[in-house]
Amino acid sequence: MSWLFGLNKGQPEAPPDFPVPPTPPPPTGGSGGGSGGGGDKPKDKWSNFDPTGLERAAKAAKELDSSRHAKDALDLARMQEQSVQLEYQSKIKEYEAAVEQLKGDQLRIQGEERRKTVSEETKQHQSRAQFQDRLARQRYEDQLKQQQTLNEENLRKQEESVLKQEAMRKATIEHEMQLRHKNELLRVEAESKARARVERENADIIREQIRLKAAEHRQTVLETIRTAGAVFGEGFRAFVSDWDKVTATVAGLTLLAVGVYSARNATAVAGRYIEARLGKPSLVRETSRITVLEALKHPVKMSKRLTSKPQDALEGVVLSPNLEERVRDIAIATRNTRKNNGLYRNILMYGPPGTGKTLFAKKLAVHSGMDYAIMTGGDVAPMGREGVTAMHKVFDWANTSRRGLLLFVDEADAFLRKRSTEKISEELRATLNAFLYRTGEQSNKFMMVLASNQPEQFDWAINDRIDEIVNFALPGPDERERLVRLYFDRYVLEPATGGRQRMKLAQFDYGQKCSDIAKRAVGMSGREISKLGVAWQAAAYSSEDGVLTEAMIDSRVDDAVRQHLQKMDWLHGDIEEAPAKSADKSKLHPVPCSNIHRDHGVSQGPHTLSLQCHEKGMLHLLK
Repeated sequence: MSWLFGLNKGQPEAPPDFPVPPTPPPPTGGSGGGSGGGGDKPKDKWSNFDPTGLERAAKAAKELDSSRHAKDALDLARMQEQSVQLEYQSKIKEYEAAVEQLKGDQLRIQGEERRKTVSEETKQHQSRAQFQDRLARQRYEDQLKQQQTLNEENLRKQEESVLKQEAMRKATIEHEMQLRHKNELLRVEAESKARARVERENADIIREQIRLKAAEHRQTVLETIRTAGAVFGEGFRAFVSDWDKVTATVAGLTLLAVGVYSARNATAVAGRYIEARLGKPSLVRETSRITVLEALKHPVKMSKRLTSKPQDALEGVVLSPNLEERVRDIAIATRNTRKNNGLYRNILMYGPPGTGKTLFAKKLAVHSGMDYAIMTGGDVAPMGREGVTAMHKVFDWANTSRRGLLLFVDEADAFLRKRSTEKISEELRATLNAFLYRTGEQSNKFMMVLASNQPEQFDWAINDRIDEIVNFALPGPDERERLVRLYFDRYVLEPATGGRQRMKLAQFDYGQKCSDIAKRAVGMSGREISKLGVAWQAAAYSSEDGVLTEAMIDSRVDDAVRQHLQKMDWLHGDIEEAPAKSADKSKLHPVPCSNIHRDHGVSQGPHTLSLQCHEKGMLHLLK
């Protein structure tokens, strides 16, 4: 068991079953010989070694070898040795791992150092490139400045050279002109002196020539007069002596006078006939009736009009359900009246401006297959004495229509005023009488449609000639939304989707936006809403990119609402001034209901005016 103490390491071990020979003790010298012979020799390191421990260990090893647990002890020792070796190997692995980690750290540090080096080199390169670029730019700017300075200097020199050449040329021209003027003066002076000298020398000859020419001319004139008198005298005596010639001459002159008079009257009659049949009266502003002049100017337009089919009377017209039903009945009745050659009924349409009166009149004429003509009452008064003739021409022209004519009179209250209370001129009164004369009976040739914002100003005879009264009120909430959608499609969506115009539309909820606009456009007429659509289109065209956004639409709506409220304030101010001027009267003052757009009371000083609308659309201001 000496292997337990590592004494025989590196040597072959003896099997544990064989006894191990005892280690021979070290040689010891005798006391005499050692002391005598080795007193001077130095002691070695084993001189003080106590072998008793080894003896005890050898004894214990022998006992252990002879023990029955020797094999277990050997296995335990081997396992301990293996554990020690495993621990040593694990430490080696840890050391190797630490070495590898140190190598990785060194590589990472070297990579970082390399990246920093590359970054610094890149920065230096960039700085060097920027500096070189700055220097190049500076050099280029300096070169440009030098070139510009050189160009300016050359230009200045060229200008100075041109100015000098121009001055020299002017001086040369002036010198030439002076020389030419002097030469001309000398030539004229010489010619004048020569001519005067010749005239002085030949004065007698010149006077004699003038006297001979005058005498010859006088003789020629006298002979001409005597010859002409003789010829005319002989001719007159021959004419008077021949009775047949006298009779023929008188008859010819008479026939000539009759022909001139007849031609003049026939021309006037033919002109009036042509004007009534083919021309357009001066009072008619617009008509769908085809004239020869318009057919020659616009042949394509006339052909489309002839081939067009009847349209719906309410196409593109937005009205309330009750009013739509009523005007549709009127359109159907008018169309059937034309087909059966019946008598047309006259219609009065009143209401605020821009509610669709003129548009419906045109649609009614097209739907019924009739021609329409539009005239305005404001054109009658300025005509003065010619108003009566112009009015008769309008009705003569209307009676010649083969398809029937719808005569639409816009702003009819401008000349159809009350003759008893209104102060109108004699010419306007005569024109009104002519209008009443031509509309006294219903006709199967024309249909009269009057439009007015103030129907209470009509003469009573005009009211007697009206068969149907229609009130075109302001659109309600549903009608406003339909109008907003109609004009949004016409002025925004169609141009934006057409692709030919400079207009685009941003993405938002169009339907909801139209509903919101209809709620905000309270009190607006159809014309105001259509102008709002045109304003949206103009906003898109005026933008840089041509895109109509929701904010632009809201901005235009705010402007339109603000302008509408301003107009209403002006209107209310005009209406509130009327009771103040007639405060001493206790009767009711009718005002068109369509001109007031509020249902609450109006306060004016100490007076409170309540505004109430009657069934016929009249508003009474109650004191």
